[in-house]
Amino acid sequence: MYQQALTLIKQYPRIIIHRHHHPDGDAIGSQMGFYHLVRDNFPDKEVYIVGDAPGRYAFVPGCQPMQIEDSLYEGALAVLLDMAAPHLVSDDRYRLAAATLRFDHHLYVEKFTTAEVIDNSFESCCGLVADFALSAGLHLSAEAASALYTGMVTDSGRFRYDSTSPRTHRLAAALLEAGVDTNAIFAELYADDYRMMRLRAEFILNINFTDHGVAYIYTDLERFKSFGVDTFTISRGMVNVMSDICGVHSWVNFTETEEGVQCELRSKKYNINPIAVKYGGGGHVKASGAMVKNREEAMQMLADMDKLGE
Repeated sequence: MYQQALTLIKQYPRIIIHRHHHPDGDAIGSQMGFYHLVRDNFPDKEVYIVGDAPGRYAFVPGCQPMQIEDSLYEGALAVLLDMAAPHLVSDDRYRLAAATLRFDHHLYVEKFTTAEVIDNSFESCCGLVADFALSAGLHLSAEAASALYTGMVTDSGRFRYDSTSPRTHRLAAALLEAGVDTNAIFAELYADDYRMMRLRAEFILNINFTDHGVAYIYTDLERFKSFGVDTFTISRGMVNVMSDICGVHSWVNFTETEEGVQCELRSKKYNINPIAVKYGGGGHVKASGAMVKNREEAMQMLADMDKLGE
């Protein structure tokens, strides 16, 4: 599975690494982990990272995107990490590259790169990249391992989600042996300020339930703007305030934006991915997302979620 990827990395003198829009810990971790893997094992190569701002995960060393000229894509390999569809790629100049390579752990949607390493049995793209590195016999520096470990922790829900497997823990152990400082990572990941604690409390007080026990929160555009934070903080950042409610197997967070309603779907029990796909989204079996046009369409999605519990 990894041989073609390794061949491409060795072939091209310049490598430009992309993450997805509104990056989460897995996007940032896999990008920076891959960056260090290439730098450490192929020191003669030029390596760049691009994308939009790292937001909440700016604490990962070196993750601020580099400003590069279009001309650098000529004769380069573009590596795309942690995205299932082309519209999710942050910085679409990857199309200018001589070749493209994608690593992803989401449910397969379509082929849009020269080569791809896709395996949705991994809890995270970071886990997939870590497995690639170990299988290929690449040196894992503490910097690479720390970035990859950060993404594994966040995308596995601190190793709680059922995508976590014995392989997850074996890979995590290998990363720890490379010199990961877990205290430093967790101090950044789970540090909280009082404003965010109050915001979560406000969201908890606005949880609603369907007839069959689907929990949901709907934030209209006016209320969203009043919070003064970005979409990611409200949509993906608040979806799991509903995750540990007794008797709730599925939940969804709706956030109105200027572009439409951002929907974050989650479940402990059901495959909610087909519902996300139905509305133009995608993701994982039990964690997916989509953007719908308006509140009416969002409520149709909620009704589809509710039917799973009948």
